[in-house]
Order: sequence, then C-alpha cells, then structure tokens
Amino acid sequence: MSNRAADSLPAGPAKFGMFAGVFTPCTLTILGVIMFLRFGQVVGQSGIINAVLIVLAAKAITTLTTLSLSAIATNTRVKGGGAYYLISRSLGVEFGGAIGILFFSAQAISVAMYIIGFTEAFAETFPQWSGHFIAIASTVNLITFVCVYIGAGWTIKVQYFILAILVAALGSFYAGAIADFNPVYLQENLTSHYIGGENWFTMFALFFPAVTGIMAGANMSGDLANPSKSIPRGTLLAIAVTAIVYLSQAFLLGCARPADELINNTMVIRDLSIWPIAITAGVFAATLSSALGSMMGAPRILQAFARDEIFSSLSFFGAGSGLTNEPRRATVLTFAIAQICIVLGDLNAIAPIITMFFMITYGLLNLATFYEAITKNPSYRPTFRFSHWLTSLAGTIGCLGVMFLVNWKWATASILFIGGLHWFIRSREIEARWGDLQSGVIFERARKSLLRLETEAYHPKNWRPIIMALSGTGWTRSHIPIYGHWLTSGHGMMTLAHVISGDIEDHAELRDRYEKVLRNFIAKEQLEAFPAVTCNALLSDGIESLMQCSGIGGLRPNTVLLGWPRDESKAEAFGANIRLIARMNRSILTMRFLSHRGDEALAGSDDNSNVDEHWKIPAGTIDVWWRGMENGALMMLLAHLLNRNSGWRDNPIRLMRVVENEEAKEEVRKHLVELGASSRIKVIPEVVVSNRPASEVIAQASASAAIVLLGFQTPDEGKEMELYRRMEELAGDLPRLLFVDSAGGMALE
Repeated sequence: MSNRAADSLPAGPAKFGMFAGVFTPCTLTILGVIMFLRFGQVVGQSGIINAVLIVLAAKAITTLTTLSLSAIATNTRVKGGGAYYLISRSLGVEFGGAIGILFFSAQAISVAMYIIGFTEAFAETFPQWSGHFIAIASTVNLITFVCVYIGAGWTIKVQYFILAILVAALGSFYAGAIADFNPVYLQENLTSHYIGGENWFTMFALFFPAVTGIMAGANMSGDLANPSKSIPRGTLLAIAVTAIVYLSQAFLLGCARPADELINNTMVIRDLSIWPIAITAGVFAATLSSALGSMMGAPRILQAFARDEIFSSLSFFGAGSGLTNEPRRATVLTFAIAQICIVLGDLNAIAPIITMFFMITYGLLNLATFYEAITKNPSYRPTFRFSHWLTSLAGTIGCLGVMFLVNWKWATASILFIGGLHWFIRSREIEARWGDLQSGVIFERARKSLLRLETEAYHPKNWRPIIMALSGTGWTRSHIPIYGHWLTSGHGMMTLAHVISGDIEDHAELRDRYEKVLRNFIAKEQLEAFPAVTCNALLSDGIESLMQCSGIGGLRPNTVLLGWPRDESKAEAFGANIRLIARMNRSILTMRFLSHRGDEALAGSDDNSNVDEHWKIPAGTIDVWWRGMENGALMMLLAHLLNRNSGWRDNPIRLMRVVENEEAKEEVRKHLVELGASSRIKVIPEVVVSNRPASEVIAQASASAAIVLLGFQTPDEGKEMELYRRMEELAGDLPRLLFVDSAGGMALE
C-alpha cells in the first residue's frame, strides 16, 4: 500500500452540516423514482397489508444498518469513501477492497436506474418524445454529469430547490388521494393480487432500492463538517420521515384506486393528484436528485478506494481537483458506466441487481459492527449508544436472508463474486496501512480458547507437539527449525528460541536484534513458529528461563528440540542441559545430522544455501527402532506427524526391532503389527534377527533410511560422557538421526 492512503490525505475544507450534507441527500434519494413510478404497482399487487409489511421490513433492515453505521461513524474519524471507508477500516483490506468495487458499481448503476425512471416519466408526460427514449436518457445523464463535475457545493444548493418541489408534489398527492378515498377500494386492496408469477419477495426486490438512499449522506463523509454527528442524526431522521411517507402512501393508494389501475398505470400518483403538474415536477425533481446523489457518491467511493492503491491500475482515479478535492476523474467513469446501463438496461431488470449489491454492502457493514462489539476491543468506543451486537447481528442475518428469499441465484452469484474479489486481494498479500479488527477477532478467539483449554480436563489422546526449538539464529543449524516445522505444521506449535550469553542490561539491543533476525528467518522460510530470545549469563539459565516463562496456559512447551553435540568436549554441558529439561518434565528431541557439522562456516553469513539444502526431503523410510512404550509412543507419534507432511508421504514408516533368535521373530513381528493397528498408524513391521552389536544392526538395516528415530534416557550426573559415547556408537555413520527421551503424557490408543 502506498503512503498516499486515503486516511492520510486531507479531504479539503469541510462545508456541510447535518441537514444539507446528510438529511437532504438521503431523503431525496429515498423518495425517488420507485415512489413515483413503481410504488403503485407494489401496493396493487401486494395489497395494503403486505405493502406495509414490505415497507416495514425494508425500513427495519436499513434502520439496523444505520445503527451499525452510526456506531462505526462515531468510533473513528470518518473521511472520504463512505461505507467503503468504514468497512475497510474495520473488516480489513480484503473485504474493504471487495466492497469498494461492489458499492461503487451499485452507486454507478443506480444513476442509470434513476435516469431511466426520469425518462419514463418524461415519455408519459410528453408522448411525442417516447420514440427517443435513449437519446433523452443520455442527455439527462450528461446534464447530471456536468452538474456534479462542477462541484458538490453547487449540487447541494440545487438539491434545496428539488426538496421544495418534492414537498409540493407530496402535498398535491395527499390532497388528491384523501379526496378520492373509497372504502370499497380499501376492502379490495387489503389483500394481494399478484400477477405473472410475482410474489411478496419480488415486490420487496422491486421496492427495496427505494430505501437504499441511507448511504447518500455517508458517501459525502469527506465533505461534512462533523461526520460523526451528522451521519447518525441525519440518516435516522431521513429514515423516520420517509417511513411515514411510504406507509401513508401505501394506505392512501390502496384506498383511492382499484388494483388494476395501480398495477398498470405507472403514473397513478400523478392521476390522483389535485395538481398533476406538481407530480410531474416532483417525478422529474426526485429522479434527478437521486441521480445527482448517486453521481456524487459513487466517484467519492472510487476516489477513496483508488487512493488506498489496493489495485494500482485504479490509482489514476484517486486524484482530486481544486481546493475541495473533487473526484472529477472518477466522475467521468461513473458517467460512462451509467451510460452503458442506460443503453443496455431497463428499470425492472436493474432494480434486483442493485438490491443484491446494496444488501451485501449493508450486511458487511453490520458484520463489521458486530465484530467490533463482540471482540471487546478497547479501541471500540462509539459515542452512539443505540447500537448493540445483537442489532448488528440481526441486520447481518436479515440482509443475507432477504438476499436469498428475493432471488437465490443472484444472491449466490453476488456472494461468489465478492468472495472471489476477497480471495484475489488476499492472494496479492496487500498490506493495509490502517488498523482493522481482524487482529481483535483473532485475539478474542484465542483468549476464549485459552481460558476454555485451561478448564478442560487433559487427556493423553489429545497430546500435541508444542515444541521449543533451540537452534541459535536459525540458519546456523537450519535442520532444527525445519524439522520442527515438519513435526508441528498443522498439528502443534513451535517456538524458535535463542539464548544470548550475557546480562540483559548490556545486551538489550542485541536481544532485540536477534529477535528480529529470528522473525525474518521465520518469515523467509515460511515457518509456522514464534521467536523467543533471552539474555542469561549461562546457557543452562537461559534454557531454564525459556522453559518456565514461554507459552501460556495449556500452550506451554511440552517438548524441547535441540542439536546433538558435535564433539565430546560439549557432551558434559549438553548432558547437564537435557537433565535440567527432563527435571522440568519436558520431552527431549535431539537431532544428530552429519551434514550440519560443516554449516558452522556459514554461521552469521547471508548465504542460506544450507537452509535450502535441508528443505529437500531425503529418500528412504522413516525408521522407528522399538525398545518399549516408554519412548516408543512418542517416537511413533513423531514419525506419524512427519509422514503427514505432503513432502514426506512417500516415505513409509518402518517399525523395527532386533531379536537374538529366529523363534522369537514371528511373535515380535505380531506384536509390532498389533502396535500399528492399535495406534492406527500405518507401519511396515520389520524384525531383524542378529547376535551382532546393535550399532552394526542399526547401521546396516537403516543405511537407506531418510531419518532414524532412537530412544534414550537422560543421564544421571557424571554419566554424560557415557551417554554421548553410547549414542554415537549406535548412530555410527547414519546421516540423520532423531534421539527421543519422552516425558510421557501421550497415548497411542
């Protein structure tokens, strides 16, 4: 992401308050083309009762969404971009980017919908022009574009004039409808009269775009003097006022005209009016104002989206013009999209598509607020107090449910579309330069899971490897973190640890540098691991410190992975260290790889070719030399976990044992087969009959193995050298061995 992110740029001088910047554009967009040209059809087919339910359902969803919108808007400094800005700063760059495209498209297509509605009304009023539908619509689109291109300030002033016309038109309708009240029509129109396969949900889909204007004010967020106050107050007031208008209209339309006329006469509101010219002017004014509102909102969404540089190809549209930072380049693109829709679409076809796009936007806005609330993030402190996680969840479920009830095919396509955008943005690994709630969601899940894990009774069958790997800086003994990754990937956890010899007061900066080195190594090698660095005078003190302090609750390390001494001079200190680990009841894994003994020449260098070498999967079997359950259970589980990695699946596990005579071979082999069956681990049992020393048998039988697992016991004090020499003799020239001393705690059955 560029440093030119939208939230780091000035949005220009603030100009508009609640009434001018939020209430007026919201009201004019809500009381638009659907009210004048399609609401009569909704009432005629649905009936008064169902029409009221449709209005209430639509208003319930938009009210719940506005509560969520208000909570987020009062919890952060809102800048340009409206819903895109709010969602991206909460749910993250992936959802934000997907919504940016979707919401911009919905707003741009809405311009076409409103202009088509205007043109229908114009053609009804002036039939002689009906043959020039596309030409008229294109001209209106051009005029709308020019108005917005000049600037938002001039457009807002035009909307005051339009609001006055709209009020006069509604007054004319109410006067005429009340005068024509007929109880017969009221009785007939209480119930539904659906035609041509229509139903409640198709009527809801037709009506819902009428209430999507709740975002008109939020889309102007960059031009508001006080967005956190103006957006909640202005939007909720617009919802309340327009709800009263629609509910009263549903009743009066059903009382004043028969169902057939309501269904077939798109200008029934004009015919009811006592001043038809006022309705004509109102239709023209409402559709134009809605088109103006969408034409103003869509470019501002695209401008904010482009400035975040989620897609570098769109950065061209992030530029602003003049002191008020007008998004003129984005306005040109909005005009072009609207023009294409005017040429290709019609009002009834466009409305359901816009419904889906707005529903997804509203659903994600509710979801963002829901997650903000349930994660209990200390930074979530909205001054708007009337939003709760239950209302946000209800809004999310309502949006999703209505999408599928209206049209499951379009709903599925829309969700797949936004899912594909989310995946594409995520796959590009774009880093957002703003905080979002994803880390808060993860933290809350982890917190609750840790607390639950702490109270759950532990059972050995649930044992997982939680490994602390002592590997220096990573690349000096790179086989240790790599094999630790293979043993824990997808099943356990690994901490990559390093002990710095010295005092913390003298080596604080060095400690931070080593931790950064480990983080870089983990990131470069794509390990699933956490870094841990400690400063102690002695290595043993450092290991003890790491053992006692690392992890939390049930996620404390249960296994330590470290390297086998390179020579006898280090055997005594090594024995003391593993004795300390054993006293702390941790299992011990120590790796003896002949190949790493030439790696010290690369220690501290930037050449990590030895790392690449250790990522190569060796050919051969995974040999487990069985000497009993004491260490055998852990060795079997480790072999199984290693074999579960995709690269190791072609390396079969051999369960091996030595017997001294042929008579015992079949019985021991049967025992090994039963071990594999009872542990549900696929093994190849192999019994070797020999009286030769164990070192010779192991060297010969496992000469072609990819890795060999041998058990050992931590030595008593003074027995360190004896252990070292015995295990070295057993290992011989085998290139890769894993010595295992189990502390127990796991079960094969």
